[in-house]
Amino acid sequence: MKRIILFVLTNLAVVVVLGLVASLLGVNRFLTANGLNLGALLGFALIMGFGGAIISLLISKPVAKWSSGVTVIDGSGSADERWIVETVRRFADKAGIGMPEVGIFEGEPNAFATGAFKNSALVAVSTGLLQSMTREEVEAVIGHEVAHIANGDMVTMTLIQGVMNTFVVFLSRLVGYAVDSFLRRNDEESSGPGIGYYVTSIVLDILLGFVAAIIVAWFSRQREFRADAGAAQLMGRKQPMINALARLGGLQAGELPKSVAAMGIAGGIGQLFSTHPPLEDRIAALQNS
Repeated sequence: MKRIILFVLTNLAVVVVLGLVASLLGVNRFLTANGLNLGALLGFALIMGFGGAIISLLISKPVAKWSSGVTVIDGSGSADERWIVETVRRFADKAGIGMPEVGIFEGEPNAFATGAFKNSALVAVSTGLLQSMTREEVEAVIGHEVAHIANGDMVTMTLIQGVMNTFVVFLSRLVGYAVDSFLRRNDEESSGPGIGYYVTSIVLDILLGFVAAIIVAWFSRQREFRADAGAAQLMGRKQPMINALARLGGLQAGELPKSVAAMGIAGGIGQLFSTHPPLEDRIAALQNS
């Protein structure tokens, strides 16, 4: 339940906070002073919706390093570190992307990829993953993360989140204006938005934000199937990825910070809000491919 709340609240935070800032700066008053300007509202919603999503994408790599405690490795350390770096390099070359940064972080079995651009991404694996899986299974997991990068999943998720945020901002203020106009229909001297507008728009920011989070999570689940297939393609066969997923099914997968949770190899926070499909569904999809 804690992860569900964190996932949803993080997606709502940008919209709600920016909405409050816009109210304090008087943007809402400008939009409603002489009747709602739909063109201006749409432009406002686009800036609000995509602004936070794009900023989150641009800072995703440094935030991931900090929040997960990632130690970047270059292959000059132990034999295991050299093997990890060379595995990432081999898959990156095969996928036609630039060499990502490579990192290791302390924790239970998991891994993730992040970064704003295909040619300057980050692939990180946990110490728990390295200790609990065979090298072939770890290779498959690394292939899965490289496939996320090659598929442009970080940018895709940002665009989807931006579109969802835009609809949330636009609809909440449109309905808020309608409610406020109804409540003050006999007040001829009123100017600018009233309490009905503010309360309605904030409540709908939250309620519609939940709906948006469900839609974004659904798209995220579809990416996982594609990344699993991508790992199988990079390795030249699908059995190692199947084995890795089966191994994860018997382990307690580590939780990742919200900033990279959707890009991990495993994770789930409930049917509607889960960023990852059930492992058995992913295994079945590979077996039937």
